[in-house]
Amino acid sequence: MTRATSAHSADPAAAATGHLSYEQAGVVYDLIDPVKICAQRAAASTAVQLTAHGFAEVSASRGESAYVVDVGPFYLASIVECLGSKALVADEMARLTGRSWYAGIAQDTIAMAINDLITVGATPLVVQAYWAAGGSDWFGDADRAQDLVAGWKAACVTCGVAWGGGETPALAGIVEDGRIDLAASCTGLVNPKQRLSLGDKLGAGDAIVLLASSGIHANGLSLARKLVERMPEGYLTEIAPETHPGLSYGAALLAPTTLYSPVTEALWKAGIAPHYCANITGHGWRKLLRHPAALTYRIHTVPPVPPVLAFIQHEAGQDNREAYGTLNMGAGFALFVAADDADQVVEIARSLGVDAWVAGTVEAGPKQVLIEPLDISFGHDDLQLR
Repeated sequence: MTRATSAHSADPAAAATGHLSYEQAGVVYDLIDPVKICAQRAAASTAVQLTAHGFAEVSASRGESAYVVDVGPFYLASIVECLGSKALVADEMARLTGRSWYAGIAQDTIAMAINDLITVGATPLVVQAYWAAGGSDWFGDADRAQDLVAGWKAACVTCGVAWGGGETPALAGIVEDGRIDLAASCTGLVNPKQRLSLGDKLGAGDAIVLLASSGIHANGLSLARKLVERMPEGYLTEIAPETHPGLSYGAALLAPTTLYSPVTEALWKAGIAPHYCANITGHGWRKLLRHPAALTYRIHTVPPVPPVLAFIQHEAGQDNREAYGTLNMGAGFALFVAADDADQVVEIARSLGVDAWVAGTVEAGPKQVLIEPLDISFGHDDLQLR
């Protein structure tokens, strides 16, 4: 198996030779993940507070993409996520093109929350907005502000959720002047309770169905933005003139993140309950290792790589193992389902405009991902989130 430089290794001299890692771009998971684990342990100690209200946490949801509480007749799931640095690309592209890109940025922000929430089998119910600007002047750009509002509403409609409200602080001195920090929280219902998807039914023989991404989504932008420094034409650089003439790097980066809740809702209506789900965001395909069980995930079919991700991999000088351990590389969401349901899952997803593939199988064995067409393996030490 290929064992090249991992996505979380550091090589300060590599930049001089053309290679650029996610860590060199400023994101060091070896520093971030231990804090997450520490916070999870502290948070777990507070679960006892629910008993005073007659409720209880679903402890298996600790460390998953959404937190689940048993409130009696159904489960309540919740999540909060921020957009990250993708808004910086929108700001620069606005300067270069004279148009606002914030309708797509709004969808990205909601997708960060909703695509996590649905992994536990929840139906998204309510979204709240957090728009923290560097000053009140940010909201004075009417076109940009209205695009943000319109895009937020449109994404809510797509996902069938109510936009409950939010917070729009002006945080001069905390947020940089002229910038905005975007986040969304989402609450959902797991109803009926048998929809809960925390992996207790995951096992050998299950099929792995991968849903297509629309591009980089909203993870890996620190790396993508760092690469611009190498390009004479910056964000206006054409990334695939032969196959996608006129497609600039900036426009490709700003393709809105796919919203996957219409797919998961349609699966339930068709009588299909995934045994487990993984939102493929930070850590790339290492996210297939998210479930704590010792199982082997054997991938036999790899989705096509979107042009922007192929471009990033090439420009950053990353081998396949590093790229697939950092970026989604064309697969934005994974569904682990009964083998007999796999083909129907693909059909349902494609009927909703989301391409999908029966990409692999779950097997008994050590905890690892084997991407056979690319001769890549990730082991249990490659993802530490608990």
